[in-house]
Amino acid sequence: MPTGTLYIVSAPSGGGKTSLVHALLAETPNLEASVSHTTRAPRPGEQNEVDYYFIDQPTFVDLIAQKAFLEYAQVFGNYYGTSRKWVEDKLKAGIDVILEIDWQGAQQIRQLIANTISIFLLPPSWETLKTRLEERGQDQANVIEHRMAAARAEVSHYHEYDYLIINDDFNKALNNLRAILHARRLRCEVQKQKYAELLTNLLA
Repeated sequence: MPTGTLYIVSAPSGGGKTSLVHALLAETPNLEASVSHTTRAPRPGEQNEVDYYFIDQPTFVDLIAQKAFLEYAQVFGNYYGTSRKWVEDKLKAGIDVILEIDWQGAQQIRQLIANTISIFLLPPSWETLKTRLEERGQDQANVIEHRMAAARAEVSHYHEYDYLIINDDFNKALNNLRAILHARRLRCEVQKQKYAELLTNLLA
């Protein structure tokens, strides 16, 4: 059975990664998103075990001690982590997995899992990013300014990624994400595993 591919998508807060990943998941077979654990409170409309596993900080710290996370980071005072077992089980089953994580988590995972494909989303401008954060209506002005400062730090790591997408137009950005996944699935090393029996018969 072919091994699944792990995809990482990173972007500054308000960069649009969640909307794009949800759209990609809805139309792409054999692709699943990891549900992260977090210590932050749910936002309006978010569901436990669907958007995140919402847990308290002592529980999160216990899971760190158990090495239960493939990666974890503290962002805006809250912890976020990716389940090691869930991701490894899915990849072994031949299922592609996509993670929405920041640059810190991406660095950790690239050191642990070979052939990880990493994608960074950039806003077309700082003004656009700030407008998106304001239009979400989730944060006070001082929190938005903090997120903008953090976004500049996040963007400085774009060059560590395999692919760079400018999220100016949603459909164009989604097409670019599709193209990356499609190209990866057509690579010889992937097709060789998928069509091992056919290739054996053709070369007999």
